[in-house]
Amino acid sequence: MGILLKNGIVFDGLSCLLQQLDLLIEGDRIAQIGENIPTEDHEVIRVDGQFVAPGLIDMHVHLREPGFEEKETIATGTASAAHGGFTTVACMPNTRPVLDNAQWVRRVLATAAAQGSARVLPIAAITLGLAGEQLTNIAELHAAGAVGFSDDGRGVQNAGVMKEAMKRAAEVRLPIIIHSEEESLSGKGYMHEGAVSERLGLLGIPAEAESVMIARDAILAQTTGAHLHVCHVSAASSVDVIRWAKSIGVRITAEAAPHHLLLTDENVLPEDANTKVNPPLRSEADRFACVNGFLDGTLDIVATDHAPHTVAEKAQPFAMAPFGMVGLEIAFPLMYTSFVQSGIMSLPGLLMRMSSLPAQLFGLLGGTIERGRAADIAVFDLALERSVDPKTFASKGRNTPFTGKKLTGWPTLSMVGGTVVYNRSVEGR
Repeated sequence: MGILLKNGIVFDGLSCLLQQLDLLIEGDRIAQIGENIPTEDHEVIRVDGQFVAPGLIDMHVHLREPGFEEKETIATGTASAAHGGFTTVACMPNTRPVLDNAQWVRRVLATAAAQGSARVLPIAAITLGLAGEQLTNIAELHAAGAVGFSDDGRGVQNAGVMKEAMKRAAEVRLPIIIHSEEESLSGKGYMHEGAVSERLGLLGIPAEAESVMIARDAILAQTTGAHLHVCHVSAASSVDVIRWAKSIGVRITAEAAPHHLLLTDENVLPEDANTKVNPPLRSEADRFACVNGFLDGTLDIVATDHAPHTVAEKAQPFAMAPFGMVGLEIAFPLMYTSFVQSGIMSLPGLLMRMSSLPAQLFGLLGGTIERGRAADIAVFDLALERSVDPKTFASKGRNTPFTGKKLTGWPTLSMVGGTVVYNRSVEGR
């Protein structure tokens, strides 16, 4: 017996068309797409008037397992993804132990296969222990299933080490994925350096700490032919550098996180460490530049940088609390409400940037609804309005500054390989 998604408005990920159609899933594949598919012998899920799209893809999440299971696990993190319409997530290597050898990459994949509600793509470390000194065995990590290499949370400070990493990554045709932070500039700062940090008396991180490292690594990518992917771009100068690098033919891609597109340092409250992220929330001029960079394609995709922490950790004084906020369950409604409902971009355009384009850029399964393809599907009710309530999250993390914000366009159903992994009508959240 197949599963028939009945009477949805389908975005196939191949064009900008939205058509009212039925989708028949048999096994793990899309078997048929068309009008008025007969319902007999199938489990029917009515999605009347809701939007049926390829499952979303997030290339930057922190699942915390192994080592930090009090913050998140692969099970809870992928459940959070499913609740947000994400069917594929790429997890960062800053776990304990670090994902710097094949054994731990294979363990993450095995745990995800047994307990996950989304496809999990491990990103392995560039250097052993994320120490920035000795390179990992990139070929071995690739063979174990890594989809890219990053020292996320740390910028690789040594240019020679980074150049060699790019050479080896280019050989296996996988990206180097960078957290851009020149530590001699960022120092011990923990919010954006500017008028707000001066007023609040908090240590700042200047924008050039990010853009200087992007410029360095763009030149190294040009030299080595590597694919360079820039994480969570936050600064106007960074957008300028990436735009320049693309103009001269560097193979560079970049991501924007919803919080950098929607919030600024004016939203930082010293008593609320949920606004503490790295890179930090920057000035309105930086936010505006990132929005323009996202709209013109300089920043290619949306990624959440989902970073769960315990309530106790985030309750510490601002200077002591860890960086990061959660984002998987609210990313689409945040972007839909702010960008599509406002008329800034089209719904197909947003879905392309959250699903089809990540699949294309990184050579991944998914991103399209097409007969014979894997049935990784997300359904959204664009009329559904809810306020953000962290107590309802499937994630262990509650650390978001968007609590109480009214959003529309919530996910109602997610399928991975033909299996329903989230159904709002059943779970009620």
